[in-house]
Parts: sequence; C-alpha cells; structure tokens
Amino acid sequence: MSDDTALPESLIELAQRYGVATEYTDWTHRAVAVSAPTLIAVLDALGVAAATEADRADALAAHDRDHWARPLPPTIVGRSGATTPFWVHVTHGDPARLWLRLEDGSVRTGIRQLENNRPPYDLDGRLVGEATFELPADLPIGYHRLHLQVGPSDISTTVIVSPSTLLRSVRLATGRTWGLATQLYSVRSRKSWGIGDLTDLTDLAVWSAARYGAGFVLANPLHAAAPVAPMEPSPYLPTSRRFVNPLYLRVEAVPEFAYIRHRGRIRKAQAQVQARANRSTQIDRDAAWKAKRAALEALYLVELSDGRQIAYQAFQQRQGRSLDDFATWCALAEHYGADWHQWPEALQHPRNDAVTEFAEQHAAEVDFHRWLQWLVDEQLSAAQDAAVQAGMELGIMHDLAVGVDPNGADAWALQDVLALGVTAGAPPDEFNQLGQDWSQPPWRPDRLADAAYEPFRALVSAVLRHAGGVRIDHIIGLFRLWWIPKGSLPTVGTYVRYDHEAMIGIVALEAHRAGAVVVGEDLGTVEPWVRDYLRDRGLYGTSILWFEMTDEGREPLPADRWREYCLSAVTTHDLPPTAGYLAGEHVRLRDELGLLTRTADEELAGDRAHQDAWLAELRRVGLLADGDEDTDHVVLALHRYLGRTPSRLLSLSLADAVGEVRTQNQPGTTDAYPNWRVPLGGPMGKQILLEDIFADPRAAALCEAMRSAVTPRS
Repeated sequence: MSDDTALPESLIELAQRYGVATEYTDWTHRAVAVSAPTLIAVLDALGVAAATEADRADALAAHDRDHWARPLPPTIVGRSGATTPFWVHVTHGDPARLWLRLEDGSVRTGIRQLENNRPPYDLDGRLVGEATFELPADLPIGYHRLHLQVGPSDISTTVIVSPSTLLRSVRLATGRTWGLATQLYSVRSRKSWGIGDLTDLTDLAVWSAARYGAGFVLANPLHAAAPVAPMEPSPYLPTSRRFVNPLYLRVEAVPEFAYIRHRGRIRKAQAQVQARANRSTQIDRDAAWKAKRAALEALYLVELSDGRQIAYQAFQQRQGRSLDDFATWCALAEHYGADWHQWPEALQHPRNDAVTEFAEQHAAEVDFHRWLQWLVDEQLSAAQDAAVQAGMELGIMHDLAVGVDPNGADAWALQDVLALGVTAGAPPDEFNQLGQDWSQPPWRPDRLADAAYEPFRALVSAVLRHAGGVRIDHIIGLFRLWWIPKGSLPTVGTYVRYDHEAMIGIVALEAHRAGAVVVGEDLGTVEPWVRDYLRDRGLYGTSILWFEMTDEGREPLPADRWREYCLSAVTTHDLPPTAGYLAGEHVRLRDELGLLTRTADEELAGDRAHQDAWLAELRRVGLLADGDEDTDHVVLALHRYLGRTPSRLLSLSLADAVGEVRTQNQPGTTDAYPNWRVPLGGPMGKQILLEDIFADPRAAALCEAMRSAVTPRS
C-alpha cells in the first residue's frame, strides 16, 4: 500500500476492536483495501467517532474503560459437553462468589477458577483485577443466569448453552429426503383470493407427500409487510421478520366464518378478486389485501367462543410486548403512513408515552392486528400438522430473510439494536457484478450482546414455531455482513464481524428444541472455514447445480464430490427457472436492464460454454443421450443428477415442475422488472392453478424423479 493511501494505525486498531475489516478478499481472490472514509462511516454507525486522530484516541481509551468497568461479559456463550472460560472484573484483591441459576430454576455452584496473570487496570484510581473462571461441561442446553456477588452487590449476566451439533436432532428415515421449493404468493388455487395462501401451501404439501413421498415444502419468507398500499412485493424486504403477513390467510378457514351472517358477500368478494387475478399478468397484492381485509374485519366482529377467547389470550401472553409493538406499529402506519421516520417525533420510539396513549385511544385497531397474527399462527400450525400427517418427515420449511425494511415495524421496535447510517448488502460477485444494496439496517453486534441476543432469539424461535426446518438466507451474515455507508455504492463497503458462536449457537439451540433442520444459504463469497464450521455444528449448506464447479471453474463438479450435509437444487429464486436458464434468459434480462459488466455476446458465449460443460457431464454419466438437447429432457436429467450426489436434502422448484421460464427476481433491480409479482405459469407464460399442477404430467415426471433420487436402491 502506498504512503498516500495508508490507513492511520489508530484507525486500523479501532476497526479491529469493533470487528470492522480494513481489507478483504473479493470474488476474484484479489485483496482489496478498505478506504478510510468507509471505515469512519461504519464506525460511526457503531456509535464510535473516528474522523480525527483525537477522536480515535478518545474512542480507544473509552473502549478500554468500558471493558474494565464491566464486572461480567454482556453474554457468555458455550456448547454442551465443553467447558467455557469467561472473565470477571472486580476491585483488585476483592473476593468474588459465582453461582448459576439454570433455566429450570435449579442452582449450580462450585465454578472453577483458572489461572490469569493479567495485571490490574487503573480505572479512575481504582485498580480492577481480572480473574478467569470456566463453566462446567455438563451444563444443560438453554438460557441460564450467572450471578456474581461482591460484598452486598449481586450482578448477573446471561449464559447461553447450545447443543454441540444438530446432527442428532432430526433423523431422516432413509438418510435423505426431497421437497418442493415454492414462491407461495405465486401459487393460486381456484378458491384463493388472487394470491397463494396457507391453505394452498397445505394442499401443496399434502399432494407432494402423499403422491411422491416429499419430505418438506420450502416456502418463500412469509414475513409481514406493512398493511397499507402499496404493499412491498419482496418477501426479503419485510416490515417484520418476527410476524407473518396476514395476506396469506384463507378467510374461509377462520372458524368464525361459520357464524357470520353475510357469507355470500364474502364469497362474492373472493370471486371478484380472483377474476381480476385471472386477467392480470402480475400479482396485485393491494387488491387482494383490500378485499381480504374487508372480509377479515367482518369476521373480527364475531364473538369468540369461550375456548377460543382463552386461546387468543394465551397467544397474546406468549408473544408479549413484541406483539403489542407490532400491532401498534400497524395501527400507526394506517394513520401516519408506513415510514415511521415521517411520523410525529413523539411517536418515533415504541417506549414513548405518546405511543402508549395512541394504543389506548385506538385499542380496537391495535387489537385487530394482534388478532390477525393469532389467525396466522393457527393456520401455520394447521399446515404443519397436515404436512406431517400426510407423511412428510420435516413438513413446512420456512425461509428467514436477511433483514427488514428500514422504515418498518421491526426497525421501529428494535431501533436500539440496529445500526443507523449504513445498509446491509453484498460485494460484487460473478452473478451480481455491481454488488447489492438491500437497503436494510443490520444488527449492531455490541447491542445484541448487551441485550443477551434476546431480539435474535425471539426471531429464530418464532420462525421455527410451526416448522420442520428453516432456510436462513445469506447465513454468512451471521459471521460477517457487508455494511454500506448510506448514499454510497455497494462497492464502497466493508465487512463487519458478528459473534458467530453466539448467533449460530442460538440457531442450533432453537432448532434443537423445535426438532427442526437448519439450511444455511452459503452461496457467494464465503471464507473457506465457514462451511466447515456450519457442518460441524450440524447445519446444512446450499448447493446450486449451476454454481457447483471445480476449483478451476471450468468443469462441473462431479456428483460424488458434492457436500453430504447440504440442500441441493438445480436453480434458485435469483435465477430464471431451469427452462429459462437454458434459453439464456438470465443473460438477456441482465443485458436489457444494464446489469452486465461485459458485452452480451461475451456473456452468452461464456454461458453457452458453461451449459455445454453440464450437458457433457449429463451424457458422461448416462442421464442424457448424445445429441439430445430437448429442454424437458435436459431439465429432467439435471434433477436426476441431484440424486447421484450424496446430499441429504434435494429440492425441486415448483416453477421447474411446471415448465415456467420467467424469473421471479432479478437482483440489482427494484421496479425495472416485476420482481416477486410474476404469477406461476407454464412454458408459454399462461397462468397455472394449483389444481392444474396436480394433474400436470411434467410435474408428475419431475416429482417421481425426485422420489426415485432419494429412495434407497435395493
């Protein structure tokens, strides 16, 4: 690095202390230095002033003081079967008594002290000594409380003990299984309300399990969107990840529907919105929600039976303040708009008195949104129960998005643990050569630790409540996340590290308790050790066929070299369905939208060579005849190839099953392409309903191929 670009040593030291990368390796394996302005902006988002040498000196001194002033770490994280060391700070020479209150209420004492010869620290004239202790290896998994008694003072901190591995938490009968992956909103049945819903998800699960032995259905994130128009179409930019979009409710499946007087009006509304959807080329969430909401408002007025009233009260008690905050935000959004930054200042924080007053004055409006979440919870439970009863080993596998809308409910309710002034995204890679800005506020690692990770724990617990599995989008973000200063290009960012032992440990603990598998989407730029770490913790990775190439990148990776603990698929929602991919749709679309960094001819030539290599591999293993390039034959052969891999989880996109060619999402765009608004269609783009899928010979052939792929050979 030349002298004129060298970073000040104080800035490097400060960045390292806060887990901010000063350099990184990009997707071409080139070392990239991070600029000083980027580091200063990212540190500022962490509450650290670093613009001048004096600022940095003060920040380093404050960091030391904060560390030594803490009697205990903000959170202690360990694994079952292993001891866990931790430090304790007390006035030098003072005795310290430690004891544990376990999650079940029992008490453990006798915590062993280890040798620590670190000299004491002068904290404003008080010498503070550091001692090291270790938690015993036989602690049960769970959330415990460590207490430190010094004289009359009692100080405590949270202890999280997670299972060492998830591999024994869920057993697959034959060691592997397959499932459908679907964008649920795009999958309508004849009785839908213009958009796929939870009854459609249930029927899809039952059909694939009963007819073809599927073990799971992987749905797009069902996270909540703001309840006002225009409703955000992207399931990966929700207003809340903790709660679910009531747009997915089936109105007629609500028990109170049986007691409403004017059911004919509701059925007429359903028919009208469905007819409009039949004529439209795009999914209209606003029209669907307007009609569905009116029907739900009528159902809300029906008096609950005593038993259901008790169940509703239990749901509210279980969800606690988080549900109240979410429901209050929804009511506020209906009055003031979906961007809380534009609300009156007194309403911009959930703990303000004005927010409490608003909730009291609009109690029925707030309760309506609580009630909607209860209904969603019931229908999610019913979907999971039906899937398992139909024979699925896992059932519904939910998808957890990376983050939330910066103007939405979670950003409002959790603003104290989120980083402001930056957005999360991804650096450039082979398929997104300009990088990505997801416009989402990232977690602040320090604030999460101070909160004992409770917001993250609640999120993971909620998504696994009615699930046999969860796919975590961009799971690498639990290790390090690309932070972009607001107003900057995605290329002008850097990585910020998280305590992955805590984040992954919490995921493992909650999944163990739910008896669920965890699939991490670990595509893109990944440090090599990360995949090994995930495998050791019993989390599955993700393999997409088109990306599985040898280290040289010129030849397909042979099936027997694929990962075992992995969910493997031919395609993903950020690429066209396989028929479209074979036709070069991904190159044509990116060229049309100006997303390529080289000419379309160069891209097409490279893509053709890539596809030819895969066709040659299919022929080499006997899955495709010489000269056969029929699209249906190639799609079938590619999915049969998945069966040659050792991967324990295989996935078939529902879009592939019906011959769809259009992509659901083109990364790097917002309104230039109708992302997340394409209704499921066949090879010619004509809409296809769920009932049609059940009788579709193409879908039957691919599902049968997937069943055969996971069936042990006799």
